This record gives sequence, C-alpha cells and structure tokens, in this order.
Amino acid sequence: MTYRQLRELGKQKLEEAGVPESPLDARLLLEYACEIDRSFLLAHGDGEVPESQEKAYLALLQKRSERIPLQHLTGTQDFMGMTFSVNENVLIPRQDTEILVEEVMKDLHGGCSILDLCTGSGCILISLLRYSNECHGVGVDLSGEALKVAGENAARLIPKEDYAFLEGDLFEKVEGRFDVLTSNPPYIPSKVVDGLMPEVRDHEPRMALDGMEDGLHFYRRILKECPPYLNGGAQIFFEIGFDQGEDVKRLMEDAGCMDVRVIKDYAGLDRVVTGTWRREDGL
Repeated sequence: MTYRQLRELGKQKLEEAGVPESPLDARLLLEYACEIDRSFLLAHGDGEVPESQEKAYLALLQKRSERIPLQHLTGTQDFMGMTFSVNENVLIPRQDTEILVEEVMKDLHGGCSILDLCTGSGCILISLLRYSNECHGVGVDLSGEALKVAGENAARLIPKEDYAFLEGDLFEKVEGRFDVLTSNPPYIPSKVVDGLMPEVRDHEPRMALDGMEDGLHFYRRILKECPPYLNGGAQIFFEIGFDQGEDVKRLMEDAGCMDVRVIKDYAGLDRVVTGTWRREDGL
C-alpha cells in the first residue's frame, strides 16, 4: 500500500472506533511507524510503504482503536517547545498547563527556588528551569515510577543539574524554604473520574486525577501545610479545573494569600489561580 492509502485506512479505522481527532492521529502514527515527517509524507504520498512498517502501523492503529493514548504509543508529548517522555505512570502534559508555566515565568527572576508538588513527568519544573537563569528547584511526587520519568526528562532537557526529585506525600520529604510553589494537583472530583474519556480514565494514573470528593482536597492540604516551606512573599501557582476558580481563590485568600488572581486559558476558561504568600511579619 502507499503512504496515502495507509493514511486513509488509518483514518477510517480510528473514526470507526470513535477516536477523537482521527485524521491527525492517523497521520502522526504513520509518521511514527515509518520514521518519516510530514514533509516526506506530502512529497512521497504515492510511494510504497515497506511491509515491516505497514505491519507496525496497523498494530499501532489497533492499539489506538482500543483508546490507548497516542502519546503512550509514541512515548512522547511536546510541551513548551520541548519533547517530553511519557508513559502510563504520568499525566500526559497538556497545553492548558503551559498557561501556568507562562504565568510563573512573568515573575521568575534569577536565583529563585522553585517547589513543584505533584510533579509527574516534571514538565512544569523542567520548563521553568530550562527557560530561566540560575534558578533551582525540587519536584515532589508520591509515585516513584513517575519520578523515574521526570528524572529522565530532566537529565535530557536541563543543561545544569539544579534540581532534585523527591518521592513523598506533598511536603513529607521537603526541606528548606522556596520562593515559588507550583502545582497541578489531582483536581477532578472522584465521582467524575469514571465518566472521563477512555484515554484518560483507563490509561492515565488515577492518583494524578482524583481530587477526592469535591476536587479541592489537595489545594486545602497544600495551603494548610505550606507555611514552613515558603519564604515571605513567595508566589503560589495552581492549575485548576475550569469551574474551580472562585473556590480555589477563596481557599488561598482564607489561607492568607494576597493579590489572588484567577487566570483564564486560551478557551476563556479558568485555568490558573495565583497569589502572594503573606510575609512573616504579616504585612
């Protein structure tokens, strides 16, 4: 079969399986299986595909039809201009989370210390360290398997080893104080998780999704436990669900944060809440 024929076959199979964005996924899987890029595909669409690559592509189509995420099949996801390794042990980095990184970078200055809770693939911390000067950071996750992925990403993407990853429950293993706290914690209410699309519900780690009864459990915990670990005037940045802006804003204000703001994503939905931690002198 030709590249063009295989691509059309892939599109049809994925559409029949109800896969979102079937044309895009069919193309990306074809490029991955054949080790080609889009330019090659456009220029040589009528070329014959080697049998071994055709078989590899058909096998990938079957797995994608079973709603295994595209990123788990290719092992990668682009985020903030970098390619991160991902697998079933980490939440797949999403464009929404780039909003958080961009907001942090507006105020980040050289030498800042960053604490990233629920770090997963490490995409937030690694991006901040990659695009800043002389900052250092600590990423924390309860999953040792997730931290293996984060460590591999950091070793490949950060020029200097100005980071550490800790396996623990939020602040359990953390030492010292930090200028910036970031977190994309589990924030989906438990009762909602089972209704998510199969790619998320069945293939991404539930512990990275389930925010307990109302989805706010981890925001409460972080704000309650963070005082010994933040410098006065530290900045806090949370990613949130689209309907959690006012609730998380209120939690931050009740905890003593100042200048709390809710920031929308490119779709106009609440996505990040940020505020300044109170100074030790209370001013």
